[in-house]
Amino acid sequence: MRSKLSVVIAAAAGLVAALAVPVWAHHAFNAEFDQKKPIKLQGTVKKMEWINPHSWMTIEVKKPDGTVENWEIEAGAPNSMFRRGFNKNSLPVGAEVVVLGYLAKDATKKRANGGSITFSDGRTLFFGGSNPDDPQNKK
Repeated sequence: MRSKLSVVIAAAAGLVAALAVPVWAHHAFNAEFDQKKPIKLQGTVKKMEWINPHSWMTIEVKKPDGTVENWEIEAGAPNSMFRRGFNKNSLPVGAEVVVLGYLAKDATKKRANGGSITFSDGRTLFFGGSNPDDPQNKK
């Protein structure tokens, strides 16, 4: 009886540890991004990853000298983005977009937290970024 109880306790502890990892990996906006450093990026969608806890979009941004930089834009969870008007086909590879957001604190990374995204047809949607002070986050 005692060995069965030990196995049940060990299994429960393992399950709790496995479930805690995704929560531990999640970060607050201020841990990674700087709300005092807004950025506007215009580019072409290279990749869109609809994953939890944050979706990620990679865009190619052409610099004035003609070279191209890849930028990673953190967005909201897929479910929150779908509620705001996105669908799985909203960000196809090759789509031209303008993203307003906030730079990463680590200046060596080409990374930003997305605030809004404007499509070539003029539509603008909230990108679901995690800045709690972004006025669009209140909608």
